[in-house]
Amino acid sequence: QTLTESESEVKRPGESHRLTCSASGFTFSSYHMGWVRQPAGKGLEWIGIERVGQTKYYKDSLKNKFSMTLDSSNNRVTLNGQNMQPEDSAVYFCHYGMWTPMTN
Repeated sequence: QTLTESESEVKRPGESHRLTCSASGFTFSSYHMGWVRQPAGKGLEWIGIERVGQTKYYKDSLKNKFSMTLDSSNNRVTLNGQNMQPEDSAVYFCHYGMWTPMTN
């Protein structure tokens, strides 16, 4: 199983940004695809997750900044960020797996 992300880029404050992640070696539609990020010297921060044909879930504080799209025909997930700021500087990781939402 392989996930291949697009190259890193430098953006000016206020610009938008798009990251892509291409998957191979597993049945794309059978798994959730998601994104996390890790600012320098800090821990991982969950951004969101999605599965083909199912509801998207985002971290509440980031749902107005990021949006995800799945392209099941090309086994690809895209993360679109808007109004990027210095505090959004981080290493961004895509991931896949099985996930079940928990409710109180």
